[in-house]
Amino acid sequence: MVRSTSFARVTALLVGAVGLVAIASCQEVTYEVLPQLRSTEQAEQAASPLTGQTSSPYAELEQAVHAQINQYRVEQGLSPLEFNAEISEVARQHSQAMAEGQAAFSHDGFEQRGQAIAQKIPYRTVAENLAFNQGFSDPVTQAVKGWIDSPGHHANIKGDFDMTGIGVAKNEQGEYYLTQLFVKRLLPF
Repeated sequence: MVRSTSFARVTALLVGAVGLVAIASCQEVTYEVLPQLRSTEQAEQAASPLTGQTSSPYAELEQAVHAQINQYRVEQGLSPLEFNAEISEVARQHSQAMAEGQAAFSHDGFEQRGQAIAQKIPYRTVAENLAFNQGFSDPVTQAVKGWIDSPGHHANIKGDFDMTGIGVAKNEQGEYYLTQLFVKRLLPF
């Protein structure tokens, strides 16, 4: 049985820095610099709106990711993340595109995902964790463990966020693609 896992992460900050992406495959690690996302006020108006709520055949797996991440956050003395269906739809679309081979396993399009979220939820910060795995009986636990063990992913999990959305997709080869988006809402002053 072939087992493989890959992880990627990106963080976008409100201030003028850039996000750092760690894409790990087996024992190789590659870093690249990505542009950051700005706050909702600076998001482009041309962003495509979020699509309607669609149920996912992997909703139970998505909820399991949410439960495991929140359990870990609470154990670390952090508040749990609110699950948001609109953010999950954005995450799900990216996971599905990767599973179908329409997008590479990467953060390509992250800015557009942030803009799609901004159409519905004013935010200050958004970040993304990705995972790919195959051959594990519990792909969720494998992904969450990998994220927790990776410093970059771990930073997103423990970050100052209050909402999350999760998308899981599986292709015909049995490969699972997981996308978790973390959002810090822009609250009125």
